[in-house]
Amino acid sequence: MTNLPPEPGAGRPVLSRRAALLLAGAGVAQLSLPLLRPPRPTAAAGPPAAALLRPVVEELLAARAAALVGRDGAALAAGTAPAARPVQQELLDRMAQVPLAALSYRLTSFTEPPAGADRISVAAELGHRLTDLDQYPAVLNRRLELVRLAEGWRLVSDEPVGAPALWDLGRVKAVRGSRCLVLGLGADQDLAGLAGRADQAVPAVEAVWGDAWPGRLLLQLPATELEFAALLDVRPEPYQGIAAVTVAAGGAPEHTPADRIVVNPEAYRGLSELGRRVVITHEATHVATRADTRGWTPMWLSEGVADHTAYLGSGRTARQIAPALAQEVTAGRMPAVLPSDADFTAGADRIGQAYELSWLACDLIARDFGERTLVGLYRDVGAAGRPAAGESADAVLDRLLRGRLGIGAAEFTARWTAEAARLG
Repeated sequence: MTNLPPEPGAGRPVLSRRAALLLAGAGVAQLSLPLLRPPRPTAAAGPPAAALLRPVVEELLAARAAALVGRDGAALAAGTAPAARPVQQELLDRMAQVPLAALSYRLTSFTEPPAGADRISVAAELGHRLTDLDQYPAVLNRRLELVRLAEGWRLVSDEPVGAPALWDLGRVKAVRGSRCLVLGLGADQDLAGLAGRADQAVPAVEAVWGDAWPGRLLLQLPATELEFAALLDVRPEPYQGIAAVTVAAGGAPEHTPADRIVVNPEAYRGLSELGRRVVITHEATHVATRADTRGWTPMWLSEGVADHTAYLGSGRTARQIAPALAQEVTAGRMPAVLPSDADFTAGADRIGQAYELSWLACDLIARDFGERTLVGLYRDVGAAGRPAAGESADAVLDRLLRGRLGIGAAEFTARWTAEAARLG
């Protein structure tokens, strides 16, 4: 799954351009699916008197943030309406194992209430950084209700707008690996198993892509598929069978990872041990290559390099890795062009074949021209920028292929088609 970096300050997290599609019968996962980010909320225009209350609300939210980071129940209760205090104390328990380095609220809409109003609703961004993982905060949208009491304004509720935080869904457990942190709502053994596979994935990815990335993974394991969909802020139906996705969390600049690998417990549970390892290594590849991935990176290339990295050393044959493609070739249906981005759309008829074709293309480059050539081509594509006026994306790719492989797109496609024919 190749990541589309979020724009700085964006609201909800942006799903990486790929998600893990569990291939029935193959026992492994491969990936897809772009999400669109809603427009960032803007401050509502209010009367000049709005500034009189806004600093009060900002101070209340700053104190709340400090109480959450400091696990200070008394301070949290002091800023909360009495009826809401049990819920907020439960929130502290849910967050107890989350290693927060920082947390803050930023108002994104505020309208001065009319005179005499005793209740207001405000929108805010909740930014949070995790210790040893995030250089910049991941940002979520929130809706907060406040009430005016005799002692002043107090918080009544703090609810997600769109994607929730993991702690909104339940009590978070944390398992640290040597190269990862797993935060989850599931059974302890599931979290530990995920941490073990993530620890194995990082050096496997570094062996191909080097160590010019943080080399640590953050994984989230919700308890159910519905919670998985909620964390992504998507309808659950299209994501059934999707084993994992990598989310480029809103708020981080494109050069600094703020990635979360979100695992679908139900789909992941149905995978073989090899399938689980492939899924996590695939996702880890997207984390490692994020700085080199841009909106113009073809999905066949970003998905192909991730699958290529994930399957290295697996002992699987090409027919085992690409069974759907092998079946088509045997039936006389030969591929003619590399998969388009549209071929990776959720629900596309041949999305499985698109992933297999992408793996085949990248594996061909690595085998015939070398791993370093594949890595170099990927980075060249990311660094090339959007096509200049009068130049097509195909022309750019042709130029970059000639520079790295010594052959153009037409000859490369012919070699790739011949490689596919061998699967028959």
